[in-house]
Amino acid sequence: MEATSVPGLPDYRHLALGDVGSTNSEAMARARAGDPGNLWVTARRQLQGRGRRGRPWVSEEGNLYASLLLVDPAPSARLGTLPLVAAVAVYRALKPLFVRTPQALAIKWPNDILVDGRKINGILLESESLPGGRMAVVVGCGVNCRHHPDNPAYPATDLSDCGVELEPKDLFVSLAHAMAGTLAEWNRGDGFAEIRETWLRGARGIGERVAVNLHEGQVTGVFEDIDTDGYLCLLTEDGARRRISAGDLFFTQPAGPVQ
Repeated sequence: MEATSVPGLPDYRHLALGDVGSTNSEAMARARAGDPGNLWVTARRQLQGRGRRGRPWVSEEGNLYASLLLVDPAPSARLGTLPLVAAVAVYRALKPLFVRTPQALAIKWPNDILVDGRKINGILLESESLPGGRMAVVVGCGVNCRHHPDNPAYPATDLSDCGVELEPKDLFVSLAHAMAGTLAEWNRGDGFAEIRETWLRGARGIGERVAVNLHEGQVTGVFEDIDTDGYLCLLTEDGARRRISAGDLFFTQPAGPVQ
């Protein structure tokens, strides 16, 4: 199947598939085969969808499953901010759908979008070195349009449940445009300061007590900021300040600032 141009975005191509293992895997396979990048891969359904840390991702027909292949999108030292760029793009794509209740929409570090505190999307970035020194980065974006998983630990929702009826193909066009604009603003990492400000304006939890699950255990404290590298800045219970590059964040009952 041949890729076609994304409407209104001549620099981006789109490959629409049926059932696949995962759109991230399909996109990366094309990178290995020499695709130059700026390729979106979407699927009707994923049979082996996955989230962060290898968790399975529910991939029923009716939701949006889309992965963008980028080749050498930025110097390696700046790629760490790309997850927040992806979050801002999804946030911008969804924002017009909630014009009557903009306060319902929020970003949860690093790149989950919440509607009234419930997760509506998943973002998974994967990278791989290619022959000749190129770097392939796949930005996988799943958005719940008609279905969502039932998991008390990670409350979720979908657009239909929020009163928004939208076909995945229509949401994809909005996402592709929002992603293209946000990547242009990011400018290979040079424009992250502006992206960071947008992320912070949409964020939930700044100044609140949170818990972050890491590989080595859980750390708690006050969520102070996001730094210029995209790291979470946490004021821990013992008064130390800690920078965290990756983890699962949970909101806890605010109890005032750490002394």
